[in-house]
Amino acid sequence: MPTSRRTLLAGLAASAVLSRSARAATTLRIGYQRSSTLIALLRQDGSLEQALSAHGVGLSWHEFTSGLPIMEALNAGSIDVSADVADTVPVFAQAAGARITYLAQEAASPEAQAILVPKDSPARSVADLRGKRIAVTKGAGNHFLVLAALKEAGLSFRSIVPAYLSPADGRAALESGGVEAWAAWDPFLTAAQRQAGARILRDGSGLSLYKRYYLAADSYVAANGPVLGLLFAKLAQTGAWVKANPAEAAARLAALWKLEPDIVLQANAHRSYRVEPVTREGLSEQQTIADAFRAEGLLPRAVDTSALGIWAPPVR
Repeated sequence: MPTSRRTLLAGLAASAVLSRSARAATTLRIGYQRSSTLIALLRQDGSLEQALSAHGVGLSWHEFTSGLPIMEALNAGSIDVSADVADTVPVFAQAAGARITYLAQEAASPEAQAILVPKDSPARSVADLRGKRIAVTKGAGNHFLVLAALKEAGLSFRSIVPAYLSPADGRAALESGGVEAWAAWDPFLTAAQRQAGARILRDGSGLSLYKRYYLAADSYVAANGPVLGLLFAKLAQTGAWVKANPAEAAARLAALWKLEPDIVLQANAHRSYRVEPVTREGLSEQQTIADAFRAEGLLPRAVDTSALGIWAPPVR
């Protein structure tokens, strides 16, 4: 992938510090899920592994079905860094006492998640889902989307019957009639539209920013800033490459995800893939998310989202 001058300088700066600093960890363990686009590409081309190995740091990959298990592994010390997870995931992790730090964010992509119904469903609005079964992945971004969409329609979460399912099981339930609606994110969202004719009832526009965050264990951040600097630079470079080369990116991801390239191309158009530093001001919706889940009794305790740490990339 071509490298922009800005991300190249960031990577070189991190490399220089890494070369002359004592490394507390000899292996970086990254947790990811199938929809972790930028990490999928970095795994495929081996460029992150090469950059780290040049400084004596190994790399291992650990796949999970969704964001909450990644956070559990992070807090348990089984992994060091999480690939992108939805904005809701750090909130649930914080409520469970996780000791985590924000590393980076992918800018808002509200159209990359939506509530779907079968093509022949009589439902024409979210209000029509009162009393219906909705498949949702617990603690995922689509969980908050359902809360926000129901509130917009004058309903509470108790107005529907949630079915907590993984993305694959959610789609199967929608197609078999096991649920009347399914809240999904890309590429699962676009795949269900194109392959099964599922219809969008409401996407995240105006309801949820749907930022995706990269996080790390507090203990890892404290001793491995240079490693994180290299990771940040590679993520930013890869995100920019995906948007600049949509067809090539779709072809590569299609092979990894076992999807048609045109489905991946459409799904990627919904995502920003713009990797940015996290700022305290930019986390404002996190408190809104926490308060919404707490109000519905879905969090065990109130959460002050400003209490989590924020890692800053090297000055460029």
